[in-house]
Amino acid sequence: MNEPARRIVGTYAEYLEQERASPTKHEFLNGEIFAMVGGTPEHARLCASVGAELRAQLRGRPCAVYSSDLRVRVQATGLSTYADVSVVCGRLECDIEDKDAALNPIVLVEVLTESSEAYDRGQKFANYRRIPSLREYVLVTRHEQRIEVFHRNEDDSWTLREARAGEGAHLEAIGCVLSVDEVYRDPFAQVAAEAEG
Repeated sequence: MNEPARRIVGTYAEYLEQERASPTKHEFLNGEIFAMVGGTPEHARLCASVGAELRAQLRGRPCAVYSSDLRVRVQATGLSTYADVSVVCGRLECDIEDKDAALNPIVLVEVLTESSEAYDRGQKFANYRRIPSLREYVLVTRHEQRIEVFHRNEDDSWTLREARAGEGAHLEAIGCVLSVDEVYRDPFAQVAAEAEG
């Protein structure tokens, strides 16, 4: 998991106790606690942009958009983690052991980093697929304008759709479209271009 700086073997209760007192976030899986790596300004901007786009489109509907402060628990595997953006429709279901952990996201979004990409595409997605409510998993690439949407089909298989500059990433489960141009729009680059022009 991104070769974390610290691994501690413990129970889920010990993890929750540490998490409540810690200024940094940690994942929990199979009795191990993994420190999560901090993000960059670009990562933070992309996360906020995706969250804002989804929130605007879901306004007036019974769905909520959450930041990376929402802990997500995969009951089938025991993973407890934080997605960059989560969408829950209907009532938020919380874990019996952890009242701050959501069990029923319908959409999870990860903004990829060099250190997390392999994990987000591999083991983390394998865990996320075990969430019964999850219908779409969205990956936002930092080094190019590309959004990938993995959609769960009726037969429990997953289909990948990609969107690039000038296109929209369709999230069928919640009836939203993420405009690639809007998600990646950098207001500082626009100001710099206008100043040069």
